[in-house]
Amino acid sequence: MHPVDPAAQKLTDALPTTRSGDAASTERTIGRHRVPDPPRRARLGSTPIRVALATGVTCCLGLGAFAAARGAEDAPQPVRPMADALADRAAIADERASRSLDRDAAPARVLPTPTASPTASPTPTRKAPKKPVKPPRPRPVAGLDQTQMDNAKIIVDVGLELKMPRRALVVALATAMQESNLYNLASDVLPESTQYPHQGSGADHDSVGLFQQRPSSGWGTVAELMRPSYAARAFYTALAEIPGWEDMSVTAAAQAVQISAFPDAYAQHEERASTVAAALTV
Repeated sequence: MHPVDPAAQKLTDALPTTRSGDAASTERTIGRHRVPDPPRRARLGSTPIRVALATGVTCCLGLGAFAAARGAEDAPQPVRPMADALADRAAIADERASRSLDRDAAPARVLPTPTASPTASPTPTRKAPKKPVKPPRPRPVAGLDQTQMDNAKIIVDVGLELKMPRRALVVALATAMQESNLYNLASDVLPESTQYPHQGSGADHDSVGLFQQRPSSGWGTVAELMRPSYAARAFYTALAEIPGWEDMSVTAAAQAVQISAFPDAYAQHEERASTVAAALTV
């Protein structure tokens, strides 16, 4: 082909102005069969690559440290003396306690119960004092109510305490049946007598109590005569001073003590008095 040929001229114009002196390089850059350039290696200086590299290194170091620590835990530990271990635990307990402001109080120590020796004598136990048992009230007899029967029992009990015979009991009961119908009476003449326990009142001068004894006659004070036990004792004492009273009738013996204006009135109560005395001395 001649250089002046127009087609050759066009081909010459299409070639690059700068050419490499390397025949291989020239062959790669011209013609249909040129070989593409090999890919270039990425540079390490970019930021994403640096971050990825740093992260990988950190993970490797962490795994290495974890493996070393696990190996240290699995390794057998040296045995410390027991005294050091107890001291450490005590120090930890003190530290925990000092940090708590609302900790509970330490539990009280429970001392072991001493066991009694076989030869030791047992300690006697003290029994609680028993409350005094109030005696049952006597069952009324001979047509009396409970209050009359209670007063009759007082008269009989005082006579038994003074070791008086059964006949004296009958005389005393018959006298009280006639004088007060076995009620502890106050006196309308003596307002003081109403200040003491009583079961009614009478108006026969200053006579008071079961036996209607008069303070003005020397039988005792109003307070004393208003006590059934005192009045009964005063009657038995006066009866015992009567010579031969044991051989007298109930009416005569009662009249010798009472000096009543109706000396025969006591006889009507003898049978009932005997029944009551028998019921209270069984």
